[in-house]
Amino acid sequence: MASLHFKYAAMNSGKSTQLIQAHFNYQERGMNPLALIPAMDTRDGVGIIKARVGLSLTAETFCEQQDLFTSVKAKHQQQALDVVIVDEGQFLSRAQVYQLAKVVDDLHIPVMVYGLKTDFRGELFEGAYHLLCLADKLEELKTICWCGNKGHFNARIDGQGRVLSEGEQIEIGGNDRYVSLCRKHFIQGNAGEH
Repeated sequence: MASLHFKYAAMNSGKSTQLIQAHFNYQERGMNPLALIPAMDTRDGVGIIKARVGLSLTAETFCEQQDLFTSVKAKHQQQALDVVIVDEGQFLSRAQVYQLAKVVDDLHIPVMVYGLKTDFRGELFEGAYHLLCLADKLEELKTICWCGNKGHFNARIDGQGRVLSEGEQIEIGGNDRYVSLCRKHFIQGNAGEH
């Protein structure tokens, strides 16, 4: 039975590594996975999912207003899909989360979404909020703070490693802009030594 999965974590938890591995596992078994990434995420190039461990995957991009149910259905009619795997799920709109749920319910295709739960202010992203509400299966992936405790907050840092508390919710970046912190150090604004 198809399910909607949301695998979430702070930065540097291995989300992209797990996503690429899941995609590979489907392909290795002769199945047809569809990997999707928001068009706005161009850190590693357009349509590229890249893990810090060096793995990468070419994916199809989607834009903010795109109807994902319609897009997936069209691809499924061309060639049967066995799974839809979405990176950076926090950037999904409410409508797109509901569209992915419809992919599961109406097309009977499993959907696996990987992403952040909260932004650098500790607030839920729109996509994460609706995935937490609708997903059949939730899985928190683990990472650690500089102190060794569980890191489940994303802190945005400036060029000197200082934690920022103001700015636009979305700013694409990697280790140069974000660090994972435990609750204590997130609240203190303490990113450790950089």
